[in-house]
Amino acid sequence: MLFWRPVLVLLGTYCGLVATSPFNNNVAPTVTLDNATITGVASGSVNKWLGIPFALPPIGSLRFQLPTPIPPYNTNYSATAYGPACPQQALTLPIPPGLPAETLDYLTNTIYNIVIPSAEDCLTLNVVVPADATPESNFPVVVWIFGGGFETGATSLYDGSAIVNKAIDLNLPTVYVSMNYRLTAFGFLASEEVKQAGVGNLGLQDQRQAMRWIQQYISAFGGDPTKVTIWGESAGAISVALHMVTNGGDTEELFRAAFMESGSPIPVGDITHGQGYYDFIVNQTGCAGSSDTLDCLRDVPYDTLMDVVNQTPNLFSYQSLAFVWLPRVDGVFLTANPQDLVLQGSVANIPFITGDCDDEGTLFSLSSLNITMDSQFQEFLQTYWYPNAPIPAVQQLMEYYPEDITRGSPFNTGPLNALTTQFKRIAAFQGDTVFQAPRRFFLEQRSDQQNTWAFLSKRLKAVSILGSFHTSDLSNVYNGGDMASYLVRFVNNLDPNGVGDLTWPKWTSNSPNLLTFLDGLIPQEITQDTYRAEEMAYMTNMSLQYPI
Repeated sequence: MLFWRPVLVLLGTYCGLVATSPFNNNVAPTVTLDNATITGVASGSVNKWLGIPFALPPIGSLRFQLPTPIPPYNTNYSATAYGPACPQQALTLPIPPGLPAETLDYLTNTIYNIVIPSAEDCLTLNVVVPADATPESNFPVVVWIFGGGFETGATSLYDGSAIVNKAIDLNLPTVYVSMNYRLTAFGFLASEEVKQAGVGNLGLQDQRQAMRWIQQYISAFGGDPTKVTIWGESAGAISVALHMVTNGGDTEELFRAAFMESGSPIPVGDITHGQGYYDFIVNQTGCAGSSDTLDCLRDVPYDTLMDVVNQTPNLFSYQSLAFVWLPRVDGVFLTANPQDLVLQGSVANIPFITGDCDDEGTLFSLSSLNITMDSQFQEFLQTYWYPNAPIPAVQQLMEYYPEDITRGSPFNTGPLNALTTQFKRIAAFQGDTVFQAPRRFFLEQRSDQQNTWAFLSKRLKAVSILGSFHTSDLSNVYNGGDMASYLVRFVNNLDPNGVGDLTWPKWTSNSPNLLTFLDGLIPQEITQDTYRAEEMAYMTNMSLQYPI
C-alpha cells in the first residue's frame, strides 16, 4: 500500500524546508540522555539529532527477534547523520513502451535512480525541534512512519525540518520524530514457525519500541510525551491504523491522535498464509534440513539471505499490491483480521484523520499490462486476491469494476490514459481494494464514536497515465503546503481547523465530508464521500470473508 519511496523523491519532497533564523549560530546542540551527551546539528531555525539508536542492532541471534530495548546511554554520541535504512527489497518496475515523456521521467528519476544505504543494524530514529526548545518546552510531538509497501523506505528521504518550520510559522511549535523499522522478510517473515515463536510483524514491533523510546526520552528534547500524534503514509499509514487496533485498542498512552495518508486497517489473513515464501527462503538458503529452520536463518550470511529475499515478488511485480511481505494475523500484535478487530471495537478511542489520493491504483497497475482480456482479469483476481472465494462472487465483483475505460482510473478522464483495455479497470480495483474501501469502512464504523476527519487529493490529475497517483499528496505536506497546516494544528489542538484555510468539517455517517484538494484557482472544496458506494461495499464484504 502503498507507499513509497517513489513518492518522496517523485515530488521532491525529501528536500524539506530550511529557513534562516536568529537561532542559527552554528553551535552544535546537545541533549543529555541518561549518562551520555548526544550532539546534534544546528540547521536554521531548527535543531536536529539524527541516527539515534533506539533498540539493539537486530543482527546475529537478534535477527528475526522482537526488538530489544537499548540499555541506558553511557557513551557520548554524535547524532549528525541519518543511520542506514533497513534492508530494502529490490524493485523491478517494468516501463512499457509508449509512456508519455513526463510519466517516464517520474518513473526513471525516482524508482530506478534512488540508492539508499542500508544495513541490518538500522534501528535508529531522528528528532527535529525548534532551535529554542528546552527540556521545559513540552511541545506536542508528531511521529512520522514512512511508507514503501513494507519493502522499501527510509527516514533519510524525509526532512522533518519542513514540518517543524511550518509549525514555527503557525506559532504552534512542534517536535518531529521519525524512525526506521525492519522491512521485507526481515520485518514481516510469515509462517507457522514464525507464529509459534511469537516473532511476527517485527516491523510493527520496531515502531512500537520507538514509541516507547519517545515516552522515555522526548522530554529531554523539549517534547511532551503526553501529546504524541502518530502519522504515516501508505505502509506507514497502514501501520498507524494497526497501532490503533492492536492491544484491544489500548494505546498504552503512547499516542493520543492519528493521521493517515493512503492507509487504513487493511484486511489480512493468518500469518501462515505466507508459508510458501518462508519455505522458499528456507530451501534457497540451505536451511531446509535444519531442526529449527527459523534459528538457522539467523545464521545465514546477510548477502546470501538478501539475494534470496530479492527473488520473491516485489511491489511492482505482476501481483503488485497483493503483497508478499506485509502485516498478518500473528496472534500477538494482530489477534484477528484488522477489519474484524474494528467490528469488535478493538480500536483506540482517539481523534484521527484519514484520506486518499483519487487514483491510488494507477502506479501499481503498470506491471499488469499483459492483462488484456476479461478472462485474464478474472484469473488475476482469483489467483492473488480472492483464492478462496467462489467464482460467482469474483464475477460479481468484476461487474462492479467493468471493462468500460470511462469508469476506470485515473477517474474522470474519459477515454484517456487507457494503456490497455484493462489498465484503468485494474487500477480502479487496486486503488479501491487497498486504499479507498478500507478507509471508508474505518470511517463508517468509528465516526459516530470518535472525532474523525477525511480528505481526498485530486491534485496532479493531469499527470499522464497516473493521474492523482499514490504519494502525490506528500508534496502537500513536506513542501509546506496547506495539508501541512492542517497537520500541525491537529497535532497541537486535536482539531485541524484554524485561520487561513477552508473549514474542515468532521466526517460523520449523516454527512461524510471530504476536504478535497484540487488543482487550479480553487485549491480546496468540501465534497461527499459517496462515490462508488455499491462497489466499495461489495468489495469490503469480499475482503471480510476472504482475506488474503
